[in-house]
Amino acid sequence: MTNILEIKNLHVEIEGKEILKGLNLEIKEGDIHTLMGPNGSGKSTLANVIMGHPKYQITQGEIIFQGEKINDLSPDEKAKLGVFMSFQYPQEIEGVNIRNFLRTAYQNVHGKISVMDFKKLIDEKAKILNLKDEFSDRYLNKGFSGGEKKKSEMLQLAILNPKLTILDETDSGLDIDALRSVAESINLLKEKNPKLTVIIITHYKRILEYIKPNKLSIMINGKIALEGSSDLVNHLEEKGYGWIEED
Repeated sequence: MTNILEIKNLHVEIEGKEILKGLNLEIKEGDIHTLMGPNGSGKSTLANVIMGHPKYQITQGEIIFQGEKINDLSPDEKAKLGVFMSFQYPQEIEGVNIRNFLRTAYQNVHGKISVMDFKKLIDEKAKILNLKDEFSDRYLNKGFSGGEKKKSEMLQLAILNPKLTILDETDSGLDIDALRSVAESINLLKEKNPKLTVIIITHYKRILEYIKPNKLSIMINGKIALEGSSDLVNHLEEKGYGWIEED
């Protein structure tokens, strides 16, 4: 398979402090690629830079998405190209229901759609994710449990149908049932769209018990220090990250 994302010698700083220090990474189309590493290694920084967060400054290197350099594109421009990011702590927005929010987001990315056609679309996706019809009538994340917030983001993912999805610590704060439900949602969406490419950023192996990645990359101190199969996570559980740093 071809690479959907290539990151070459990426250096990134924030407020004069360098976080990413010559990072290289390749993500193949259709893969589920897991990114792990200790706190402060730069995982979330990488996710935000790929998505175009303005507070991070790229000082050197390239981010290439489907053959196009996207270093200087805004988040909106990247979304239109097919890049989606699920946040660790989704925001609550009172007064805006999920249905209207998602229709606006859909139209920003894919163009206009009638109210009736969008209702059919959201009902179809909600059914795939085993969400009740009234779920999309609720205010966006208002009063939601951690699991419900993640399900809301899975519905966004299903509606927007991006080419590349970045899940930044989607498993954070979830109990076992919620984690399993979110993982099942990702697997269902992947089954419906085999070309969907997913980057899972996580600290723990829990979510990998339900989602089988094609590749695992370990970040240490702003760089990719080691790559391998999903079996690599078992070594991390046994030894921690120190053995990688020592090598």
